[in-house]
Amino acid sequence: MLFHHALVDDLISKEEFEQRVEKKIDECGDLVDEPTAAMMVVGELGREHVKIKGLSAKSSLFSFFGKIIDKTEPKEFDRADGEKGWVATLLLGDETGTVRVVLWDEKAGAVLDTETGDVLEVIGRHPPQRAQEIYALALRKASCEISCTVAAAGGLSNDPVDLDGVLLAVEPPRTFTKRDGTTGEMIGAVIGDAEGTARLVAWVPELLGGYGAGTTLHITSAKPSGRGEGRDYSLDEKSTVTVSTTSITVPTTPLAKVGDTGIWSVKGEIKQLREPRSFTTRSGTVSWVRNLVLGEGKDELRLVLWGENALIPLNPGDTVEVYHATAKAGRFGGIELGVGRGSVFRVPAEESRPVVFSGTVIETPGGFFIDDGRDRYLIEG
Repeated sequence: MLFHHALVDDLISKEEFEQRVEKKIDECGDLVDEPTAAMMVVGELGREHVKIKGLSAKSSLFSFFGKIIDKTEPKEFDRADGEKGWVATLLLGDETGTVRVVLWDEKAGAVLDTETGDVLEVIGRHPPQRAQEIYALALRKASCEISCTVAAAGGLSNDPVDLDGVLLAVEPPRTFTKRDGTTGEMIGAVIGDAEGTARLVAWVPELLGGYGAGTTLHITSAKPSGRGEGRDYSLDEKSTVTVSTTSITVPTTPLAKVGDTGIWSVKGEIKQLREPRSFTTRSGTVSWVRNLVLGEGKDELRLVLWGENALIPLNPGDTVEVYHATAKAGRFGGIELGVGRGSVFRVPAEESRPVVFSGTVIETPGGFFIDDGRDRYLIEG
């Protein structure tokens, strides 16, 4: 009974849960036992099985289905008390998102009996302050089908990889404090490739400091971080960065196909635009936020611009591009993309094109014009 109540303990009290279970047994004429009745109550409260995006609720335990996207083999480690332990990790997904499921000790061996593509039923809980992970308490194979339609989130391997990508944005260097108390510098960036976008963190600032947005790079020994949503890589003294001649097109998603979770890149035309609003952050500094609506044909999507992105000069009708933005369900329904630190928001420059025309040259204090009787052109340069 306590186990079942833990699935809904953020919704009703233990006393009310027990009352509902007793009532359910009476309603069924004693044809169900207490565990079955308890699970029926859990189901009525919508928690028999939640979607992966529902793992953000505040109950003590969760029950859900997920398809294996990636897995690690069991790994032995030494505990602080000198005892041996085992750990393995699964990356599970459904149509709403992905989650890392960590299995400890005797449960770690269960991954040896699974394969990529298997669907598992999992009961687990969040570790403290690690909302992107679930510690599995019980799991078993399930016969249901699951389609994973969310944006790619990378895998679980920590082995260094080589990348070819176009640099979409480079952040200014930031200072951080090391464990020994000394300070260092790091640079964050966003790159794009044929798979989508990824975050980079260079712990050796010189690796990225000399390159600007739009440069195509070949990167060696980039280490996947495997944390959070989307792809993340870190660069250290073993990494190298050189200019590449590879032609790369970064894909974007049609507005109508953006889900309410995950990392997305989109483009469209500004349909509605509000003025930036200032606010005070938890650290006491002043920042900015701005809301707008992006359109693509008949489809629309809300964007929330944070920080310096909110101060970029914009006008209705502008075509904009957004990369590596985080989706979530809006406060008043629908979907919105958050564009803040780690995202890229830009207004592409209009491409110039050659024009051949003839007309009358008009000299004015403001410059020279050519007028062909229908159009008038300002001559620059």
